[in-house]
Amino acid sequence: MKRIFGFGRRKSHPSLSSGRAGGWGYLLRDQDLGKIHRAASRGKVAKVQQILLLGKNGVNDKDKKNRTALHLACANGHAEVVTLLVERKCQLNLYEGEHRTALMKAVQCKEEECATILLQHGADPDIMDASGNTALHYAVCAQHIPIAAKLLSYNANIEARNKDDFTPLLFAVHENKQQMVEFLVKKEANIHAVDKAKSLLETPPF
Repeated sequence: MKRIFGFGRRKSHPSLSSGRAGGWGYLLRDQDLGKIHRAASRGKVAKVQQILLLGKNGVNDKDKKNRTALHLACANGHAEVVTLLVERKCQLNLYEGEHRTALMKAVQCKEEECATILLQHGADPDIMDASGNTALHYAVCAQHIPIAAKLLSYNANIEARNKDDFTPLLFAVHENKQQMVEFLVKKEANIHAVDKAKSLLETPPF
């Protein structure tokens, strides 16, 4: 497949591109965290279980940054903690302070196992952040094809449009993420989708 050209690169959505230096995980400060958040962020399964049993924190309690234990476990790749929390019937689709769900955070941090657990337990892949991005837009930004494939296997909307009118495919072209462009085209994303600038994707020869 020849390279597909669409439109010039612009600055990414703040919601997709912001993150602490060197990674996408949360900046953690002890003064922001409750007991359960601290334990979840460090992957301490037994401690999280003990805190819940003693009633020191509830499973959906939020820290000072509006993050749940699930957000923190997903961002740090602690799949065992994620499993414990979902078994305790935590709410899967809550937003944190930056208007991201735990699934979005798992995808952004390239934590495929955590994302898979969430999807298996019914997390909604089509919820949007403040900029209209879905988990699939986050997978495009991370250029993580296995996670994108997993999202699509759970019926994520391949044509979801964010507030810039970008579908995941248009966003992949916009960000010059060629492998993701080719993957989404193979998954039958609409190559005739038009963004706000009326830029049309070229049809690739096969």
